[in-house]
Amino acid sequence: MIQETIVTTQNSSGVAHIAPMGIHLSAEAQDEFIILPFRPSTTLNNLLDSKTAVINYCDDVRVFAGCLTGRRDWQLKPAKKINGQVLACTLAHTEVELVRVEDDETRPKLFCKAVHTVNHAPFKGFNRAQYSVLEAAILISRLNMLPLEKIQAEIDYLRIGLEKTAGDRELEAWGWLMSVIENHTVNQAKTAEAKTGVKP
Repeated sequence: MIQETIVTTQNSSGVAHIAPMGIHLSAEAQDEFIILPFRPSTTLNNLLDSKTAVINYCDDVRVFAGCLTGRRDWQLKPAKKINGQVLACTLAHTEVELVRVEDDETRPKLFCKAVHTVNHAPFKGFNRAQYSVLEAAILISRLNMLPLEKIQAEIDYLRIGLEKTAGDRELEAWGWLMSVIENHTVNQAKTAEAKTGVKP
């Protein structure tokens, strides 16, 4: 099973890094998590260096959208059992230590063991707008991997749920993500024009 979380890590200088990431739950051990950051990534470098991370369970979708659109200034607080940082708005968090690594040229598997878990507030479930923002954020992270037409088609479908159930947080997060898609579309058009000399 994969859970959409916010992973916080820090480098040797204590500088924290916040990243949305799908965390795999181990089928063999309840307290084992598998983190699969792509190369290159700050999360990968920090985890290999510090051997620790914090998995944050958050329902404020602005954090997911913000991290993917250059907005990473979210409040943090010190972890309890490891040398790390916890997202202040998280509903729950798990502090983990790196146990072993299965190396890979593209996406290493980092096996981590939970050393401390805290529940801060109840999770009341995602509404359709929050789900739409999460799915759109995942699409944004794959802008250079998927055809723009496919991304746009999925965004159009996700917008239906957003418009029916969104609050101010969801609308703000959605706006950040749509700006990234608009800029990407403009840049692709300019690149195509430069190559062909024909305006799209």
